[in-house]
Amino acid sequence: MIIDVKMFAAARQYTSQAVVRVELEEPANVSDLKVALLQQFPQLEPLAGHLTIAVDNDYVDDEHLLEENSEVAVIPPVSGG
Repeated sequence: MIIDVKMFAAARQYTSQAVVRVELEEPANVSDLKVALLQQFPQLEPLAGHLTIAVDNDYVDDEHLLEENSEVAVIPPVSGG
């Protein structure tokens, strides 16, 4: 399956792309997506342990199953006050 992933903040800076396309074997969960993203974009490695994934506007855990037509976003840690 093909997943279009919206990249935000530092994730967008590291990939230089607002949206990336990732191909995954079905069934695939968020953990599979993170592995595929790091393989496709090794420059994301500094953020690897801190990436939050949102699917259809809800934050999800690594076991959440993905569907091809879902809206997926990568949200790295954000600092500020």
